[in-house]
Amino acid sequence: MTVAQPFLPSMLHCSDGSYYVGQTDDLGRRLGEHDAGVTGGYTASRRPVRLVWGGKFSTREEAKAAEVQIKKWSRRKKEGRLDVLPGWKRQGAHTRLVHGQRVTGRVEISPCMA
Repeated sequence: MTVAQPFLPSMLHCSDGSYYVGQTDDLGRRLGEHDAGVTGGYTASRRPVRLVWGGKFSTREEAKAAEVQIKKWSRRKKEGRLDVLPGWKRQGAHTRLVHGQRVTGRVEISPCMA
C-alpha cells in the first residue's frame, strides 16, 4: 500500500521582516534551499529565513489554494492568524508546527493536540 505524499504550504519569516508564502511536497528540502539561497528569487537576498507556518493537504491543488489565499492577506492578518491556521498553536512568542513533520534548519517541532 502506497501512502500519498502530503502537499505543504508554508510561510517563512525573512531576515528583513517580510513574509514569503509558498508550497512544496518536501518542506525540509525546500526550507533548506531557501535558507541556503539556492532558490534565487525573493528569499535569496532576505536570508536567513525561518518557518513560521505550515499546512498539510492531500492534493497540490488544495495546497496551492491555501498559498494563494494567504498571499492575499495583509501582514497584520498573517501575524494575527498564525495561531488559528490548521495544525498550529501559539506557544509564548513563537508559533510551532504541530503535524510532527521533521524539517531541517532552525525549526523546532512541538507535537500537540490541535
